Amino acid sequence: MKIVLSNSAFADLEDIKEHYSEREVTDIGLNTVLAILDRIEALNDHPKIGRFVPEFNDDSIREIIHPPFRIVYLLEEHVIHIIRVWRSERLLKLPDN
Repeated sequence: MKIVLSNSAFADLEDIKEHYSEREVTDIGLNTVLAILDRIEALNDHPKIGRFVPEFNDDSIREIIHPPFRIVYLLEEHVIHIIRVWRSERLLKLPDN
């Protein structure tokens, strides 16, 4: 299974590192990002480990929780698209059509 990190998810990880760096705890930021990447890697062996995202009515959009973050991904036949890495309390919004 191939894992693809979207630009927005990559930016989310950069924001996490920056957040901790601004608070002068750079090591915590780096360790948090590395732990999130480990969780993402686990999807290779267990792509359906994530629960369905409550805000969507689509069983291919899933999430795994790495407190306090939600790792949201789209599960396709041969590819896992990491969509966002957001704080758990943040609700996802459906795009306007």
